[in-house]
Order: sequence, then C-alpha cells, then structure tokens
Amino acid sequence: MLHDEGGTGVPILLLHGLMGSARTWRSQLDWLRDLGHVYTFDAAGHGRPAPDDLTTEAFVDDLAAATATITEPMIVIGHSMGGLHGWVLTARHPGRVRALVVEDMAPDFQGRTADDWATLVAGWPQPFPDADAVVDFFGPVAGRYFLNSFTPGPDGYRLHGEIETFRRISEEWGTRDFWTEWRAVRVPVLLLEGEHTITPAGQMRTMGESSPHARHVVIAGAGHLVHDDRPQEYRVEVEKFLRTVTAPGSGA
Repeated sequence: MLHDEGGTGVPILLLHGLMGSARTWRSQLDWLRDLGHVYTFDAAGHGRPAPDDLTTEAFVDDLAAATATITEPMIVIGHSMGGLHGWVLTARHPGRVRALVVEDMAPDFQGRTADDWATLVAGWPQPFPDADAVVDFFGPVAGRYFLNSFTPGPDGYRLHGEIETFRRISEEWGTRDFWTEWRAVRVPVLLLEGEHTITPAGQMRTMGESSPHARHVVIAGAGHLVHDDRPQEYRVEVEKFLRTVTAPGSGA
C-alpha cells in the first residue's frame, strides 16, 4: 500500500483521488524526486480491502498506520479525495505533516448524492479489452488516469475496487462537512483548483481566505485532474511551493 519511489531529503507523500491509485503520479515522480524522498500510497478499497467503516476517519486511520514508518514530518500532496485525507491527517496528527498541497477538493458537498454517478460507472463496458480502449472511452486525460488505476487481466482492464465502495465513500461527503478539520490545519498549504472544477463554487477560495497558512491558485484551462490536464502549470506551482517550505529558515 505504501510505495517507496526514491529520492532523498524531506519525505513527500502522494495521495490519489477516488477510483485512482498510486500509479496516478507516474508522470510527476521524476521531478518530485529532485525535491525529496517520494512515497505513493494506495488507499484502502482501491486494489485492497476497504475498512469496515467507510468514513473519512477510518481511511485516515489506515493512512496514518501505513505511513508510521516515515518518522520525519511529511509534505503531503493529495488530489481530490487524497487532498481531503491529507488535511484530515494533518488535523488529527499535526506533528506528522510539515506542509500540504490540496488539488481540487472542497470541504462541503452536503446535499449531493452519488446515485447517478454510480449508475453511470456500472454501465461502463468492462472489461476494456486493451489500453487503447480505455483511452478511447474516457479521452486522453481521464483515460490516462483510469489506465493507471484499473487492474489488467487476461480478459482486459477492470475496476480495481467495488462500485458500491466508491459510491459509499462519495456519499459520505454529501452528508457532512470538513470545515472544522480544515480550520485545524496550521501548516503551509497550497490550494490548487482547476478552472473547470467539480467542487462547489467559491469554496476553495474561501479555504484560502480563511487561513493565514494557505494560498489559493486557480489553474486556467484545467479540469478536476489538474496534474494530468495541465502538468507543466501544476509542476511550476508545486515546485515553487515545495522549494519555499523546505528552504532553510522556512519554519515548515
């Protein structure tokens, strides 16, 4: 579940989004290794068993236990669900995180349901016979994301988890908010939002305005998968942030 991707220096932990995997970050590993010791992580329910209790706290407890061998405070970089898990981990274990990047995730999706989305996923033509079929179906950006997440087998590519698990993870976000956990974060934070975000309008801006530790950046032209959609712009912002928080005297 925890993968050592190499590099030296400050530990950098990469957390994928819902239905993603550790392989989501393949295209970013080379330049991130120049900035620290990089780790990727497969969340519970994504290629391995889900916790019995499908709450954010249960997933964060699993994450905290899996990364206990990383004893130096980490820089945590999370996309979507991974961003949420990153700031909840920071709130619950403040001594373990020195800085945080949150990519396209907001604290409050109350009132939204995942029923239509789950029905859509259930209708995907699995197994996809080959890699080209995955990319053709989802397009070049989302296709790469799912190609890096699906499990290949003798008959093609399939989801690496249960649709019901993914639905219930998403459904929890529609029943509560995570503003309290966000307000508990006391480390430097870079908030990256895609211009064509799936988050509720204005929430990530409010996150930035409500915290003296956070900076909010909108990446022009990007959708929800900012790191795949606009990789160069993503790299510029993250690299600048990481160099700042690891500079001598930064206090991070």
